[in-house]
Amino acid sequence: MEEKKIFKVTSNPIVRTPRGTDRIMLDVLIGLVPALAVGIWQFGLNAAVLLAVNVAACVFFEWIYRRLMKKNNTIGDLSAVVTGVLLTCVMPSNAPWWVGLIGCFFGIVVVKQLYGGIGKNFLNPALAARAFLSAAYAVYMTSWAVPAAMSGTVDAVTMATPLSYLHNGDALPEYYNYLNMFLGGIPGSIGETSTLAILIGGAWLLLRKVINWRIPVSFIGTVAVLTLIFGCEGYGNLDWMLYNVLSGGLFLGAFFMATDYSTSPVNLRGQILYGIGCGAVTVLIRYFGSYPEGVSYAILVMNCCAWAIDRAMRPLQFGISRADVKAKKAAAREAKKNAKEGAA
Repeated sequence: MEEKKIFKVTSNPIVRTPRGTDRIMLDVLIGLVPALAVGIWQFGLNAAVLLAVNVAACVFFEWIYRRLMKKNNTIGDLSAVVTGVLLTCVMPSNAPWWVGLIGCFFGIVVVKQLYGGIGKNFLNPALAARAFLSAAYAVYMTSWAVPAAMSGTVDAVTMATPLSYLHNGDALPEYYNYLNMFLGGIPGSIGETSTLAILIGGAWLLLRKVINWRIPVSFIGTVAVLTLIFGCEGYGNLDWMLYNVLSGGLFLGAFFMATDYSTSPVNLRGQILYGIGCGAVTVLIRYFGSYPEGVSYAILVMNCCAWAIDRAMRPLQFGISRADVKAKKAAAREAKKNAKEGAA
């Protein structure tokens, strides 16, 4: 008797590609190299130590969890390494190493592995870890070291980020100009300061077709349009828009976080809606929230909506019109009604 073969389709991510997960993750790591290089150059040894600790901790926690649960070893797919690198990118360089260790445990074990591992988590592990650390260790997660580019211009060890000034409605100091913000000579998280470096990494991901343009463009574009329209007293609308776009984690989040396969929509139209939602929530938090930055929380909020977006914007089956779908649903409702009346 001929053996029956079953084709099982699961939830996202479903990616048509000859490349394996390890190759995709390696491309992401390569894309993060420019941002990390700028971060380590600007913030020195502390940033390098935090990077090493976070990567080692994420790999260890994934390995030990799967070993204890008697599951197959998955550290070879490099996803744990990516989580460690991304968590480092969204942390201040002077955060203690043990804070990163706790964040790695939360991101890998609680957010990723308890839901089944790669592809089954509904939140981005690195961003969820960052949100947890911001709530639990706010002092450490909001202390920003002075970058090397400004070491001779300010007499301090820590300083406020551009977003802190913008959030409070204060005028930006002279050294927070467009060029410094674009190149990365400003305080902030290790991998978020240089827009240029992130754009180089994002271009690599687009070139390698690891991501497409829809989420980054709709995300950044929404923030740009809304901040240009609403503006802020004391700033010209164009200046206010440029400062909001160039500061904070907008570009890193748009290219490397919001595009995570497991937590973003598969549907192409849905990806645009998802990006618009990320941008709108980011602006909402920046304007009305108590925390200056809104990118991390905006992406986490939209992570929870990704399944609903995919369901609402599911494409029609080939050869079937919307009228056919409505007729089929009406027939199903009628059949259900008749079945209830017959049972009564």
